[in-house]
Amino acid sequence: MGQRVVIFIDGSNFYHGLRAGLGRTNINFQKFSQFLVGDRELIRTYYYNVVVDRTSDPERYKKQQRFLNALRQLPQFHLALGRLVQRGQTWTEKGVDVQIAVDMLGMAFHNAYDVAILVSGDGDFAAAVEEVKRLGKIVEYAYFDSGRSRRLQQACDKFHLLNSKTLKKCLI
Repeated sequence: MGQRVVIFIDGSNFYHGLRAGLGRTNINFQKFSQFLVGDRELIRTYYYNVVVDRTSDPERYKKQQRFLNALRQLPQFHLALGRLVQRGQTWTEKGVDVQIAVDMLGMAFHNAYDVAILVSGDGDFAAAVEEVKRLGKIVEYAYFDSGRSRRLQQACDKFHLLNSKTLKKCLI
């Protein structure tokens, strides 16, 4: 029996990584998931993000809704949404990082996977990664050279470098 893999994608972080690392953001998430999993068994890909404010930017909201609806149609793909909170003139993501950490730990505890692959540049996940490893799971980290967290990379068992060469078959 092969290794069972679950992918956890920090959507906003990944979007900014794609933009900074490749200068483009259009990616085929099915092909991307398959690239990360290889010949192992994909259980599910979890994609976390927040919905942009409809009133402040209706066109961006419509565009994002089309994108999120397309993701909802993908097999073995789960969309998890946090919330956007306004603080003064800025908007802040709430609930996304905590939900990723809770899901990684909860699924590890319930033996839902053998390998977790985390796609994020956020070093704050290192503590959750260490706990998942204590539960006997393997944790891999995938991100771009620019913006990657050394702390997170050191906490994980394996690193997948994302760049135009490795993602060539995943780009739209």
